[in-house]
Amino acid sequence: MQNEKKIGVIYAVIAYTLWGILPLYWKLVDSVFSMEILANRIVWAFAFTIVIIGVIKQWEELKCIVKNKKQMLYILIASILIAFNWGLYIWAVNSDKIVDASLGYYINPLLAVALGVIIFKEKLSLLQGGALFVAFIGVMIKTIQYGRIPWISLGLAISFALYGATKKSIKANSIVGLTLETTMLTPVALLYIASRQLNGVSAFQTEGLAVNLLLIGAGVVTAIPLLLFASGARRLPMSLIGFTQYISPTISLFIGVFVYHESFTAVDMISFCFIWCALAIYSISQIRIVSSKNYIDQVN
Repeated sequence: MQNEKKIGVIYAVIAYTLWGILPLYWKLVDSVFSMEILANRIVWAFAFTIVIIGVIKQWEELKCIVKNKKQMLYILIASILIAFNWGLYIWAVNSDKIVDASLGYYINPLLAVALGVIIFKEKLSLLQGGALFVAFIGVMIKTIQYGRIPWISLGLAISFALYGATKKSIKANSIVGLTLETTMLTPVALLYIASRQLNGVSAFQTEGLAVNLLLIGAGVVTAIPLLLFASGARRLPMSLIGFTQYISPTISLFIGVFVYHESFTAVDMISFCFIWCALAIYSISQIRIVSSKNYIDQVN
């Protein structure tokens, strides 16, 4: 059991590290229009996941989901949400907004808690309520600093939290889910790429071989972290997964500030400190929940 947990931690850490360094990948293709990067990511992720489905022989599960109209509706909703999230993230990275994007993924776990209360009628503990309040203060500080709502951070957080909530209703493993989501999106993505091609402005016409190979590789960098995460999540308790998910936005934040020299003012630091405090409070609440559950299990 301990060995399985160690393997799970390794998989989860690698997955979140890969997600954290993803801005470096998108920066390599920043000469390409963001929507075209997104379209290529969808198409090549679809192609790669189809190959994976064939290798691991998950066709029966995929067929089972396709036959279920309710499940397919959930997958359609999930595909729209993840397309929006991917597109906004790529645009943010290539518009020198990596710091704002990282804030969005720090907020996401707390927003997921709020959605759990609103959508799934989950009970909110005092600590979780406190965490949400502290996070709200952090967001408000950013809002006052900007003089407007930090829509990039909130857009990423809200879309990914809603995506996570929708995925709770989908009875498919990660790779089957991603395959079906990209299947839904691929026709639209192909039409967009074709229109760019017909107008002579497609990346495959105007960019070099290196950029074209990176666009094709977008499918691989999309699917591999997800597969690693799925393998890790099966071996780990949710409380431990909760800690590892902060690796990704932390790496992205450092990349934005220290590699691409994005602005990070004293007000930004104060805002992030509130978010970090909120995450610490939230993590403590998760530890207490798990500890209580373990104690009850031992008594019984």
